[in-house]
Amino acid sequence: MQRHGPGTSAAPRTRVTGLLLLVAHLLIVGWLTLRPRTVSWVPAMNLRPLATIRAELAQGLSWEAVLHLGGPVLLLAPLGVLLPLSAGRLNVSPLVSLTRTVFAGAMIALAIELLQSGVPGRVPDIDSVLLNTLGVAVTHLAVVPRARCVLRRRYEHLRGATPRISRVGLAPQADVLSGGRSYL
Repeated sequence: MQRHGPGTSAAPRTRVTGLLLLVAHLLIVGWLTLRPRTVSWVPAMNLRPLATIRAELAQGLSWEAVLHLGGPVLLLAPLGVLLPLSAGRLNVSPLVSLTRTVFAGAMIALAIELLQSGVPGRVPDIDSVLLNTLGVAVTHLAVVPRARCVLRRRYEHLRGATPRISRVGLAPQADVLSGGRSYL
């Protein structure tokens, strides 16, 4: 098991809060997207990427088009913050964090669309997966790097400066390698 040094993870309270908010958000998303609907007409399933987006934009940029395209973007957007928050890592590469978060968001969106295929009145749409993933990525890029920077500064400030012992210096090289021992 890998040990993390001080300052590499957020406080347990922050992680637990992130996990609870993540579970609450996923329960709400599941309730919104997986409950059956009683409708008289259901459109055909869309498995061609960008077909629904093109069709909405072909009708003109109206309020209805913004709602149809903006809804899926906003549906899973909080995952862009909640997934890294529940992980609690502060010192992680921004690219690795973005990749991890976007991949997890895309898999959650894909799982929702696959589950919708068995729900009456719901139709899977590949463009919903793309728009949900876009929302996760944009939210992550807009919030997480700055929030991690602020949290790192806060934890460093709370921890204080690293103590230094002034009278201990570096040992001369001859003393370190004395005794005829060879380490190579």
